[in-house]
Amino acid sequence: MYSPAARACATMAAMQKNTLKYSAVVFLGGASYGVMAATIKCALAEGFSWTQTAASQAFFGALLFAVALAALTVLGKRPVPLSPKRVLSLLGLGLATCTTCVLYNFALTMLPVSVAITLLFQFTWIGIVFQVVATRRKPRLAEIVAAAVILGGTLLASGLFSNTVGHLDPLGILCALLSAVSCATFMFLSARVGCDLPPIERGLVVCLGACILGFAVCPDYFSSGALQAGIWKYGLILGVFGLFVPVVLFGIGTPHLSAGLSTIMASSELPCGIAISVLVLSEPVDALQTAGIAVIMLGVAVSQLPNLLPQGASARFRKKRLQ
Repeated sequence: MYSPAARACATMAAMQKNTLKYSAVVFLGGASYGVMAATIKCALAEGFSWTQTAASQAFFGALLFAVALAALTVLGKRPVPLSPKRVLSLLGLGLATCTTCVLYNFALTMLPVSVAITLLFQFTWIGIVFQVVATRRKPRLAEIVAAAVILGGTLLASGLFSNTVGHLDPLGILCALLSAVSCATFMFLSARVGCDLPPIERGLVVCLGACILGFAVCPDYFSSGALQAGIWKYGLILGVFGLFVPVVLFGIGTPHLSAGLSTIMASSELPCGIAISVLVLSEPVDALQTAGIAVIMLGVAVSQLPNLLPQGASARFRKKRLQ
């Protein structure tokens, strides 16, 4: 028989392993968002509007989930019956994620990309605020340090210090900041809404909620001829990487992490987005931006220190919160 101390050590080791696993899942979900910026830029360069790209993301995200659910049904997996209350809560979650897309796309029409990215990534500390308000507990030291490091890295990676930023539109600033709030809201609610449901069924209802807002901002989506003109190829990419992958991965990972740690891990979007912009759009990256990416990765590593340290040190580190 194992002693109580041995069982406690084994339990702690299992918890650390699970936290690392689910952190990696959320990290990949955040990285998938990095595909969006380059895709939207390509769509805008081809003459499509920001409202059409937002509607395309919602529509193709819902279509992908519908196809996946139909395939599972054919294979014998029956959908779980949902109450009206659950459907409404999942639709609300979809509205939250589409709100981020709409606000961020609109902000990009008024702000330089570097400024918009910097403002969007305020969701790292906003997520920690949500956590404190919801749980009434002070954040862990590792989360505070990681958020500060990531914010510093974001300022460098955004190119804000390497470019001349002229007059900034107040409405653009407001929309970018609101997109950060809605992004943190989506991350927070992802850990609390419908987490016990099958991921595909849950994702379909979430994307239907996104469609409500997407078609509200672009009511002539189907009649405008955008699909025939070729926006479908951008919509498919946005649907996969902007909704299907993150909705599934966040639904799996965020229920097992704190809201603060979830938003920290999702910061992988920025370095991934910059890397894809370099590869696809051939955008230049200077030394400051490269350093910023490295700093962001350092911040992610700091957030995982309690799970990487030896068990005794980890237990002490976990208990440390802001005084």
